[in-house]
This record gives sequence, C-alpha cells and structure tokens, in this order.
Amino acid sequence: MASAVRAGPRLRQAVEGGELAGLSAGLRAELEAAVASERAVVPFSLLRRLHAALREAGSPLYLHKLLEGCEIDLPEVPVPPRNPELVARLERIKAKLANEEYRRMTRNITGQETNGTLAEFGRQVRSVKAVVITIFNFIITVVAAFACTYLGSQYVFAETAARVLSAVIVASVVGLAELYVMVRTLEGDLGKL
Repeated sequence: MASAVRAGPRLRQAVEGGELAGLSAGLRAELEAAVASERAVVPFSLLRRLHAALREAGSPLYLHKLLEGCEIDLPEVPVPPRNPELVARLERIKAKLANEEYRRMTRNITGQETNGTLAEFGRQVRSVKAVVITIFNFIITVVAAFACTYLGSQYVFAETAARVLSAVIVASVVGLAELYVMVRTLEGDLGKL
C-alpha cells in the first residue's frame, strides 16, 4: 500500500525557494531532508503535518497546488518464491492433460493394415450384422403391435374380423413409423460418410 509520494517540481520549488518560511524550523528541515533524499520521497504523515501547518499559518499556498506533478510512490511487491513441490505437481498435470489430448486425437488410429482382405471382410460382417439386427427389430416391433392390438381390442370389438382389422391397421401404422425412423437413420449414417 502506498505511504509516500515522490516530490514533483512544484513541491521542490516551494521547499528550496523559501515559500514555506512561515512554517516551523523542524517541519522545514524534515521537508528539506525528504526532498533532498535519493528518491525525493515525502511520507504521507509529513504531508498531513504540512497541511495542518499551512492552515494554521493562514498561508495562501494550498497542499493540492504543492502536490501537482508528484507521483505516488508504490513499494515493490515482493514475488514469493515458487514452491518446487507445486511446480512439479503442475508439470505432472500438464503432462497428463497433454497425454489425454494426444490419446483423444489418435483414438481411431490403429497400426493395423485397413486395406487387407481380412479387414474388408470384417467391415462387411459388421455391416450385415447391423442390417440383420435392424430387420429383426422391425419384425418384432410390427408383430408385437399386432398382438397387443388384437388382444386389447377384445374389450371393444366382439367379432374377430373387427379385431384383426384393427390390429392390422395399428401394425401398419407402427411399421410405417419404424420404416420412417430407419430411413432417417440410414440417411444420417450415409450423410456422415
């Protein structure tokens, strides 16, 4: 925190030129010593006493006029030494983050040859497997919708023909919805390629 100012040209002129002759000799001596010091630093306590003395003497000089051109003397902030334990910990964390970033970037890169016949066969098997699962899911969904509607409509319709017709209608709607979702998914997968 600042506790002093560096004397500016106006304050030096007033102290050295005798404008403060009406003040006490002790206060003048302190001011002259402060202004003559190496960095010309005048503490705030001395400025308070100067202000009070100027008011008591009824001097035409005002403190704010004397302080024109002065700069607040800010002390040097001491930089604490770095803790070697924390520096080592920070380096470990940086290395870990860099390693994770590297792994994330190289996640889908393998050292295996991807152009061989075995790799191509594996890709085709995975593709066929996905298609078979999708078709099986479609069939199960449509059959389940038919069965649920057929069994649930017995409380509404007494005749079997009406129950079968309502079950076919609901199964068709569910099948169309399932086809729509499959087409959108397939379209999205093809769009990514």
